Amino acid sequence: MAGVEKRADFEDLLPVMANKLGGEGLINELCNGFQLLMDKDRGVITMESLRRNSSFLGLQDLSDDELASMVKEGDLDGDGALNQMEFCVLMFRLSPELMQESRFWLEEAFEEELKSDGL
Repeated sequence: MAGVEKRADFEDLLPVMANKLGGEGLINELCNGFQLLMDKDRGVITMESLRRNSSFLGLQDLSDDELASMVKEGDLDGDGALNQMEFCVLMFRLSPELMQESRFWLEEAFEEELKSDGL
């Protein structure tokens, strides 16, 4: 149950960070988070590096199963670890509100592009 509570806290925090920092600032902070959690030798987040460094994000109470689920959920290429891109995608996916805002920004960008092309 602690994992659910932590996820809810995260869902509330990421949109606030995005509004405060802007898109580029948010990406920089996500990259800093990746650096904190990654295995320095391999350059990716592994189950072991996540377990070892999870206290930096207040996630020290998560079980090994919960940590493994996080890695598995974000592991798009199936290598058992998260590279920086997979980590950032996972963080956005864990924040439904931010995902909705991202869709809105993308739709606006498409509309502007179509207008500039005269369509």
